[in-house]
Amino acid sequence: MQSTPPSAVLLDIYRRMSRIKANDIRVIATMKAGRLTMPYYSARGQECIPATVSVLLTNDDYMVTIYRGIHDMLAKGVPPKLIWAEFAGRATGTCKGKGGPMHVTHPESGCMVTTGVVGAGLPIACGLALAAQVRGEKRVTVTNFGDGASNIGAFHESLNLASVWKLPVIFMCQNNRYAEHTAYAKGTSIESIAERAKSYSIPGVRVDGNDPVALYAVAKTAIERARAGQGPTLIEAMTFRFNGHLLGDMGEYIPKPEYAAAVAADPYPRYRQWLIDAKHATAAALDGVDSEIEAEVDAAVKFAFDSPLTDPIEITRDIYAAPSAARAAS
Repeated sequence: MQSTPPSAVLLDIYRRMSRIKANDIRVIATMKAGRLTMPYYSARGQECIPATVSVLLTNDDYMVTIYRGIHDMLAKGVPPKLIWAEFAGRATGTCKGKGGPMHVTHPESGCMVTTGVVGAGLPIACGLALAAQVRGEKRVTVTNFGDGASNIGAFHESLNLASVWKLPVIFMCQNNRYAEHTAYAKGTSIESIAERAKSYSIPGVRVDGNDPVALYAVAKTAIERARAGQGPTLIEAMTFRFNGHLLGDMGEYIPKPEYAAAVAADPYPRYRQWLIDAKHATAAALDGVDSEIEAEVDAAVKFAFDSPLTDPIEITRDIYAAPSAARAAS
């Protein structure tokens, strides 16, 4: 029987979910107002997954995400103002405004890679996990990807390698039911992606990714297992994205009853009400959290647009590593 996490942990999860939701809404509004011009892949509806998993991680733990990754970045601790500055192409962004929304990197919080290539993060995560293993560190690596990525070669190669070497990596599949515009059943032959873990002799668990209590228990077991040197775990967290594949996609390919049912089960208000009903927080306390987050978003947006645009000379910088003193002297 799974135990409910302490109230402080549950409220931390809520705060992270609130931050993700507020930022997503503001990004879309700012793009529609013409102040941001970029590709954007909304993660609205998937807030619960990274918010829950990240409370079990530290800044020393690594995280790899994909282009639909603003929720993973925010949950892991990348400062919102630096994300916004990167989105706006400003010199103060995480990558000096040169990476944009699909390539945010912030090692200080453990956000090591955001990749624009489907499934490309999995082998990179294996490399990060191997580095930690070789150094004798207890840090783990979480790599986030969608259901569509489970059908490419890198998925299978990465799970096999991680299993053989017992790498401390968590393969977190955020199954939002649609790979770009293709429904899960039309592109994947197996009923559950978690079942594929059997082929590589590692644990595979399918869980309701919109249920923080259930997901917390599964993620905790996987992370503790990885830290103990027992190898990787594949987690398939079931969820649903509320917006199209990218901003501008109206999602006509999603059956209306399916979409309506998913929105009616929105994990954010459902979790908020559960916290109140279970006496973990009052409505007033959660309102206070939401107000703090809104102020945080306001400050992040202001910081971004008050920051200078990236100098064009930056296109020639950060291409090659600076030579070490030893190499320079030789």
